[in-house]
Amino acid sequence: MLIRNVLLALAASLCINASVLADVLKLNPNHPQTYVVVKGDTLWDISSKFLRDPWRWPEIWNYNPEITNPHLIYPGDVITLVYRDGKPMLQVKRGRQTIKLSPKTRSTRLTSAIPTVASDAISQFLAAPRVLTKKEIEAAGYVASSEEEHLVTGTGGKIYAVNLNQDADKDFSVFRIGETYHNPEGGDVLGYEAIHVSDAQLIRKGEPATLRIIESYRETLLGDKILPTDEEELDQNFTPHAPDRKVEGQIISIMDGVSRAGQYQTVVINLGKEDGIELGHVLGVKQSGETIKDRFSSGFFKSKIKIPDETAGLLMVVNAFDRVSYALIMSAVKDVRLKDPVGNP
Repeated sequence: MLIRNVLLALAASLCINASVLADVLKLNPNHPQTYVVVKGDTLWDISSKFLRDPWRWPEIWNYNPEITNPHLIYPGDVITLVYRDGKPMLQVKRGRQTIKLSPKTRSTRLTSAIPTVASDAISQFLAAPRVLTKKEIEAAGYVASSEEEHLVTGTGGKIYAVNLNQDADKDFSVFRIGETYHNPEGGDVLGYEAIHVSDAQLIRKGEPATLRIIESYRETLLGDKILPTDEEELDQNFTPHAPDRKVEGQIISIMDGVSRAGQYQTVVINLGKEDGIELGHVLGVKQSGETIKDRFSSGFFKSKIKIPDETAGLLMVVNAFDRVSYALIMSAVKDVRLKDPVGNP
């Protein structure tokens, strides 16, 4: 019995060690020893220079008190790869001084810090994108008419809104209800796409209320919904990282109505804040291998071969809602498709 227990313990130890070794942080074989940050760099790009898996960036600075927050990496900073207790870490220097990035310095201008991804890659998310519930849609105001009864209104035009929550201190955004997001399993509604149409300012209270379009992203139509403008700007300085729990989901929509997508295109997944998804989460896209006949097998009935599942690409969540999230395709070795499963990278 004693020998059996010892063997079991040894086997368990070997399994654990194998798991740990398999999960060792791997550097990019072509990594630089030092790198000077330049304008136009992104955190993902710099991570890729040093790491094989860019989303593991937090692991390489957690050992280093000088890099506690990626928001504080700026053009001109010098990043140096060093080792401490055999573990790789990155050290930041600004000028001739090694910087200790304290919480106090987080109040510096984030606009000059390098973003996680290029702004043009997520520009469509910088204009107040939303996913609404049925209850929110029913409670929203709507465009009932427009100046001179035009069917279409652009910048500078007046619109008349019914059921508007009238607050003179607030600006408003106009949305058009787009796609309905369904859960592939069960078919329940996860939310409704709200396409940002324009921004408007309340110029006269009443029923209907009068608003003027101050900026248009597309034409404002009768029936479009009106909600107070969400003043919270999308954080462009989030940190890419893997989920700390097992997640499994699916791509339920691809922006622009296509069925396949590639790098820097946007997809919608059926995972949201309620599932523990947060800004910066990196997920792998899996594609099931086909089952094919083995043409060279012997016998009348040909045996079948199951091609192994493969990773098709990587996604990074750039906006998370309660039950769905928008994610940007960071890399793709093959076309990312509608209904592809997603999970831990």
